[in-house]
Amino acid sequence: MERQHSTMKFHALFLLLLLACMYPSVAQGSYENCCLRYAAVKKTIRRHVVGYRAQETDGGCNIPAVVLKLKNSRTICVDPRLPWIQPLKQKLNEKNTVSA
Repeated sequence: MERQHSTMKFHALFLLLLLACMYPSVAQGSYENCCLRYAAVKKTIRRHVVGYRAQETDGGCNIPAVVLKLKNSRTICVDPRLPWIQPLKQKLNEKNTVSA
């Protein structure tokens, strides 16, 4: 009887340990690098922008955004409907095409 109780404890402990090891790998896939809100920026920030990426509303991201990469390696989320964003994206695309 005592042996059966010890085996049961071992199996329960093993299962708990297995689940604890699996949890970080499952949780890691569920988080995304998303913009949750737009930064209030002035259009003069354009001179500091070196790149961008578009954020769509698929997956876990719930707002469309343009993520601007600045010279100092910071990123800022802006509203893609701002009037100066499309010309800035075109300029950056042209610059990357010429340098590639």
